[in-house]
Amino acid sequence: MNIRSLTRGDGVVIGAAVLLFIASFLSAAGSPDCSGALAKYCQAQDYAGANAWSSVAVLMSIYLAGVIGAAIIIVSRALPQARKVAGLDLGQFGVALTVFAAWTAFWTLIQVPSAGPGLIIGLIAALLLAGGAIAGPLLPPLQVALIGAPKPQAATPYGAGPNPGYGYPGAQQQASQGYGYPGGGQQQPQAAQPHGQQAPAADGTAGGPAGVTQAVGVPAEFAPFWFAVPVARPLYGEDGSPAPIAELAPGTWYLAVDQRGPALVAQTQDGRRGVLQDTTGIQRG
Repeated sequence: MNIRSLTRGDGVVIGAAVLLFIASFLSAAGSPDCSGALAKYCQAQDYAGANAWSSVAVLMSIYLAGVIGAAIIIVSRALPQARKVAGLDLGQFGVALTVFAAWTAFWTLIQVPSAGPGLIIGLIAALLLAGGAIAGPLLPPLQVALIGAPKPQAATPYGAGPNPGYGYPGAQQQASQGYGYPGGGQQQPQAAQPHGQQAPAADGTAGGPAGVTQAVGVPAEFAPFWFAVPVARPLYGEDGSPAPIAELAPGTWYLAVDQRGPALVAQTQDGRRGVLQDTTGIQRG
């Protein structure tokens, strides 16, 4: 999963799940005479080790339920297509599990007369977990990327600089001149000439085959170029299928090999090709 696709809401969910897991190891009762769901685990001789792991019901319904729900929410964002469980999207199922954990933690805390730090911190963590899972997709401040996209590195000047390898503008320019990056010996394309005129030669005279002209208004041929995306964006198949075949990550250079209206046909590092429909804010190399 691309970590740069996580939002602040996801960060709240992850942090609350970690806190909930830690609380499961803390003392669940504040005194040996507690009663309720943890009564049989609070005798004086076993009091020092009475925590959530001493009761399978409390452990599974509060602590592990919350942690599993958080894991489902995060994993659902890594899937290219939403999966359903019992008629619910996988992410919605995870949210429902976190709400169940918070609800159970609240009533378990009320049932125990003298609650320990394990139940108190567990309730706080469960409430934060459920709140982050519900409010994450709704509140704009929680939809901001958890880790900002890095600025794309400057492209290596033509024919100069080290050889950083595939996926970076200027890579292997000395070995192969192409992909839209002219090298030292590659000739720049000449500008289109007015209708009825021939392109001038290097010595200033009219050059080119006699009678061959270029019409005004004919669009220039597409030249491949390198680009980087500001945020993670899906890459769809060239056959028009709705499911993404890859995800373009910020900080990585990709090769645009063709153009389809406002969309670009991009090639990834492993050679896969697809259509990038959202080209707003991309940086050309």
